[in-house]
Formats: sequence, structure tokens, C-alpha cells
Amino acid sequence: MRPTGIDLFAGAGGLSLGFEQAGFDIVAAVEIDPIHAAVHKYNFPDCAVLAQSVSVLSAEDIRKQANIGSRKIDVVFGGAPCQGFSLIGHRVLDDPRNSLVREFVRIVAELDASYFVFENVKGLTVGRHRQFLDELIEEFRANGYDVRVPWRVLNAAHFGVPQSRERLILMGAKRGLPLPKYPDDQTRKAGTRHDSFLPSGPTCEDALSDLPDAETFPELLDNDEVETAAWGTPSDYARKMRCLDNDAWHFGHPRRWNPNFLTSSMRTNHSPISRRRFGETEEGQVEPISRFFKLPKTGVSNTLRAGTDAARGAFTSPRPIHYSLPRCITVREMARLHGFPDWFRFHETKWHGARQIGNAVPPALARVVGDQIMRALEVYPTRPEEEVVLGDPALLRLGMKDAADHFGVQSPIGRRDKKSGARKRKQHEVEEALEMARIAND
Repeated sequence: MRPTGIDLFAGAGGLSLGFEQAGFDIVAAVEIDPIHAAVHKYNFPDCAVLAQSVSVLSAEDIRKQANIGSRKIDVVFGGAPCQGFSLIGHRVLDDPRNSLVREFVRIVAELDASYFVFENVKGLTVGRHRQFLDELIEEFRANGYDVRVPWRVLNAAHFGVPQSRERLILMGAKRGLPLPKYPDDQTRKAGTRHDSFLPSGPTCEDALSDLPDAETFPELLDNDEVETAAWGTPSDYARKMRCLDNDAWHFGHPRRWNPNFLTSSMRTNHSPISRRRFGETEEGQVEPISRFFKLPKTGVSNTLRAGTDAARGAFTSPRPIHYSLPRCITVREMARLHGFPDWFRFHETKWHGARQIGNAVPPALARVVGDQIMRALEVYPTRPEEEVVLGDPALLRLGMKDAADHFGVQSPIGRRDKKSGARKRKQHEVEEALEMARIAND
């Protein structure tokens, strides 16, 4: 039997995919946003998805909804949102704004998990925010867990991802178990350059050059998928993303999918003026009006951001400019730069899809961390043979209300995304307007 993992604050499932590829079965995922939960359910149909806040769940609730009884939980992982503010004379973890971090510790302890992995932003490690990190480590220790120190910040670009993305990775083990080690930087070789945009691993060109150009398909103005034979010659990296080799699945479950479909590729209608500015921008530079970064063909992407949710203004994720085409990259192209394989799909709208990627941990980074947990468990991962049938594609098109209804929960965002039919088309137009407002200034 494969070891088990549970994903808290799961989003679309970057950590879930990486740990599955390392050899874990992800038995449960907790994600309060029903739209993200629906996307997770599509990609991991055999995983129990709980569209609830961790604050209202107990270990017993998770075990019951996942139907796993008293089965041993080998690892709990996730990235709880936190403010990280230092309050003079007060414990930072006592700040209500950081309550979800304490809930993460609580659930790890209640589940009696053998190991945990807590990921977060690099900023948590510097300045006054260090107080938060120090208190978090003590909180884990007080709950019976040893923590691997010194902790490390890992850059996904050093582990086979064509994107510079740094994340704090905090790992620990139940007291008495061996502590996991941090993975070795896979680019640390003699003579290797470590500049942000001069990698020894895959480049933006490696990631994107074989993808059909979304702008050649009128269908992608209204939806996010099209069947096509217009695929280019893949790089070694792109072969993995297209799952052309058996090793591309690593120790994860193979998915049954149609590789002839270009998905997550809804188009953006840029103005001629914007296209001219995009074309004139040098690779690796920021276009001065939109402030969008232009990808370097032979380098790696800048950190892909998530944008903001409805509560903070619903600003569209700043998708970079393609290195050779005068347009912003598509959600699928973002996914390639993040290390998500082509079978993995996101919400059909650019706003939600880009946000799901920007919030995710690159699967390759999660995989090498998961591999270290496997080593600490002294378990040799096994490669499953049975294919997993992906979920209902309708899950990728749900608005907030419909997604909440699907999971039988109340929408956490109120009246957002009440759309169907013509309203759905209107939402696409609103997203276009939000995006164009950022890039059109003439």
C-alpha cells in the first residue's frame, strides 16, 4: 500500500500533484474556495475534496469524509495564509489574522501525521517576520514534532522548472522519527550560472515552443479548448509535459486524457497599440505601460503571480509577454512554465486559471520535497499501472454559486460569479476589460 498524504489549503493541487508523483496517495484535500476545490476534484477524482475552512474541521471530520477510518497518515502538507506581522510585546501566532497557521499545526497533530511540510513565501524568513517563523517552529515542537533546522528557501528553477520561484519549505517529523533532509540543488554543478534568467535547466523556449499558437484558433475566443494536430517538435522538457514518455508520470497515477486537445488556452484580444508595445519590449525587460515582464527565450520566467480575489478587487494576474509573440501568454503556457503537465486542467476563465497557477507550488518542487519524506519513511515508491479517469469537465466551468452548490456549502464570496449562459459570456467580457484597462493607455 502506498503511503498517504493530506493537502491543506490545496488550491488547484500543485502540492498534491508533486507528492503524488513522489509516490504518495493523496486521500484528502481541504480548500475553502469551491471553484478551486472543483478544479482539484477534476484532476484528482479519487481524492476526497472538502470545500470547507480548516478552522471548522477536526481530524475526525477529515477521516470520515475521506472514508479512511483509522488509516495511518504519513504526511500533511500545505501553505496556510498568514500575515506574519510582528506585534511588540505579543506572540504573532496569537494574532487572529494568523489563526489558519495554528489550525494547520492543530490538524497535523490531531491526525497524528508522521511528517508535515509547511510552505510559504520567502518574506516570512526576513526582518520582523522572523518572529512569526520562530514561533511557528516552537508551536510544532510543543505539539510533539521535531523541525528540520536550519530551514531553507528553495527556488523551483533549481529543480527543473523554467521559472524563478522561491518558497520557504519547513519540514518536520513526529518526535522519535528520523527528520527528512532538504533536496540538493539540481543545478549546482561546476561552472553553472545561477543568475535568475540564465538557468542550466529548461528555458522558456523549451517550455513553450511546441505549443500551437492559441491566436490561430477562433474557437478559443469563447472557450478554452480545441482539438488540433498543430504541435511542434517538443524539447525534452515539453515531452514530459505532454507525457510522451512513461517516466513523465514519475510515481503518479497515469491519467486517461486526449493529448490532441490544446486546453486552458482561452485567448486575449489585445489592441494593436498594446501589441506594438509588446513587440518592441526587449526579452527579460518590463513593458513600461502595462508593467508586464517579457519572457527571455533562453532564460526562465519571472515568478508567476496570482492576482487578487474578489475581496481585494479581483485584479487579473499579470501574465508575462510571450518571448516571440506580441501577446500575453495563455493559462496553458503559464502551466508549462510552472511544471503542470498538459493533462492537468484549470478553470476555463483566464482570471481563475491564472490565479490557480499563481497560487500553486510547482509540482516538480513539491515532488523533490516529497521524495525526501519518502526517504525518511524508508519507503521505496511504487509506480501504479491503472489509469485514473479525470473528472467531469463541467467542474472546470462552474461559477462560484454553482461550485458551492456542488459541494453543498455556502459560497464564501457572497454574490460573486452568479453567471450562466449569457452571464458567462458577460464575465469573459468583464475579465477582458479588467485586463485591457491595465495594458491600454493611449
